[in-house]
Amino acid sequence: MGKALIIGCGGVASVTIHKCVQNSEVFEEICIASRTKSKCDALKAKLDGGKTKITTAQVDADNVDELIALIERVKPDIVINLALPYQDLTIMDACLATKTHYMDTANYEPEDTAKFEYSWQWEYRERFEKAGITALLGSGFDPGVTGVFSAYALKHHFDEIEYIDILDCNAGDHGYPFATNFNPEINIREVTANGRFFQNGEWVETKPMEIKRVYDFPEVGQKDMYLLYHEELESLAVNIPGVKRIRFFMTFGQSYLTHLKCLENVGMTSIEPIEFEGKQIIPLQFLKAVLPDPASLGPRTKGKTNIGCIFKGKKDGKDKTYYVYNVCVHEECYEEVGSQAVSYTTGVPAMIGAMMILTGKWNKPGVYNIEEFDPDPFMEALNKWGLPWQEDHNPLLVDADRIPETEKELVAEHA
Repeated sequence: MGKALIIGCGGVASVTIHKCVQNSEVFEEICIASRTKSKCDALKAKLDGGKTKITTAQVDADNVDELIALIERVKPDIVINLALPYQDLTIMDACLATKTHYMDTANYEPEDTAKFEYSWQWEYRERFEKAGITALLGSGFDPGVTGVFSAYALKHHFDEIEYIDILDCNAGDHGYPFATNFNPEINIREVTANGRFFQNGEWVETKPMEIKRVYDFPEVGQKDMYLLYHEELESLAVNIPGVKRIRFFMTFGQSYLTHLKCLENVGMTSIEPIEFEGKQIIPLQFLKAVLPDPASLGPRTKGKTNIGCIFKGKKDGKDKTYYVYNVCVHEECYEEVGSQAVSYTTGVPAMIGAMMILTGKWNKPGVYNIEEFDPDPFMEALNKWGLPWQEDHNPLLVDADRIPETEKELVAEHA
């Protein structure tokens, strides 16, 4: 069916590559490219012998000319970008120059600013359209599957969606006092940034971890969750017509938050360069180097994840609620592909998104977020490829049993 160039060889990329090899009817050939070719070679050695032909390459994803040369040599039908979010634009530039389809799992983020948004990538719309190629943005889980869930809910269950709450729960235990389940640099930047949610056509900003809720997650139980800003809020606010409020919550244990606050207080989460022994270093990058590699957490992590969306809106003039979610078991993911569930839940949708483009099910020139395509074939593929979803037509709403403690809080949250 086609050939994919996969840039990146971390935890998520490893899952995606395993899944591409499982889906050899679509992915006849893959090339794994990374700054460290030995990592690509090790994965190739592990997976060789199947129907998918695997090659490897070394590339600096910050260098557009190197990327162009690699794409011209490999001649892929699609580039699957599983490198760092800082490298999205250089890879998009290379895809434009070679007229090759593009896909990623996370939006662009400047390396020197703790800020991520779609504006930079959305500026490529006209150029990709003129080139006759597709760029699919955010084909992970969140962003990714949560956008597909939203499109599916609107298509099949609502005439109008008014409220969306995205709930991301990781109840896994890796046994470390402090570690992050994906790239520490990206994870900590995300968690220490101000929160934001979309309400009545405006963005409401909150302090980091200011808004907390407790939710009883199916198959997991009660967990503390905190409001964060997450990139899919930006695209869903544009692509789900008439929505009044969208929020994103993620669960964190008290040990994680205590360690993070301590590290923040002593300056270890800063992205401002400092001088140390005559060299310029960035504290957060140093912290990343001393923390456990997320790829090493697989064999240690026990428990489940639950990620999904709760919708409230109107159907046939009546109020309706709907909850669609996936539960993943860390141990089962590790047994299948050697990674924990956080990498698995991102890596599987990356393969599926690329498959949608290669098979022509999602194929229109331009730059698109995932919720702008027909959700049905993607939802079907989730069930087939390891992320089965479940539905609840009468879910507990996030704020259903909670009365705000002060008038100030009531005004801040619901004005």
